[in-house]
Amino acid sequence: MSVKQLISLTEAASDQVKHLVDNRGKPSLGIRVSVKSGGCSGLTYVFEYADEANPNDEVVEDKGIKVFIDVKAVLYLAGTTLDYFDEKIRSGFVFINPNAKGQCGCGESFHI
Repeated sequence: MSVKQLISLTEAASDQVKHLVDNRGKPSLGIRVSVKSGGCSGLTYVFEYADEANPNDEVVEDKGIKVFIDVKAVLYLAGTTLDYFDEKIRSGFVFINPNAKGQCGCGESFHI
C-alpha cells in the first residue's frame, strides 16, 4: 500500500526553490507553506523561507528540498503538487491542489 505524500514538488519547482535558497544571502532550512484566510476565493497560500522549524510543523523532504507545513494547513494541502512555470511575460509558483473546489482567476486563492 502506498501513502500519498503530503506535498510534492515538480523538477521545475525544486530547481527554482534551490536557486532561491542558494541565492538568498542567509541560511534557510527550506521553505514554509501555510494557508490563511483571504483572497478572492476565501483561502490563500503563504509561501516563504523557513529559517527555523516550528514544533508543530509537518516536514516533507522532496528532491532535496525540505518543506515545512503549518499543521493548520495539512488538511488543505494533502496531495498538493508545487510547480513552477517560466513563460515569456510571467513566471511563478503554482499549487496544484486536488482539495480545491475552485480558485480565483489569478490562481492565488482557492476554496474547499
